[in-house]
Amino acid sequence: MKIKKLAVSGMLVAFTVALSGFSIPIGASRCFPIQHLVNVIAGVFLGPVYGVSMAFSTSLIRNLMGTGSLLAFPGSMAGAFLGAYLYKKTGRFLLTCLGEIIGTGFIGATLCYPVAAFFMGKEVAVFFFVAPFLMSTVCGTLLAAVLLIILRRLGLVSYLTRQMNQ
Repeated sequence: MKIKKLAVSGMLVAFTVALSGFSIPIGASRCFPIQHLVNVIAGVFLGPVYGVSMAFSTSLIRNLMGTGSLLAFPGSMAGAFLGAYLYKKTGRFLLTCLGEIIGTGFIGATLCYPVAAFFMGKEVAVFFFVAPFLMSTVCGTLLAAVLLIILRRLGLVSYLTRQMNQ
């Protein structure tokens, strides 16, 4: 079971990093909707530990490659955790998507304030990152919701969930 989840996690991190060129600069941040799409997918199929680990790994690799910023850490990790946690507790896609949006758009964006102030030397208001993070996470989460609806209609959600837990 752990080998499958680890392999899928590695593939999703690679997928996310490979598409890191697809970002939208909004304000002082770079919005990265693919990260949010993968956060929701990981939350459904892999759970909170793998989701947060994948968000951290993706942020680290992107920073090492020069295609990300330090703001990716709190934003992506908070969204990955809350979305996956809510799915684990309820099994509902809607709450998973709302968890990603609230986790990234509000909690993660707010957690970016100390990162921006202390590590990046930027003087911004506490809620400065909320609007750009919300735009990014809503786009990525909508893509994930569409993908999950398609997978559910094809009967693949239950099949893939069983495969991940064997």
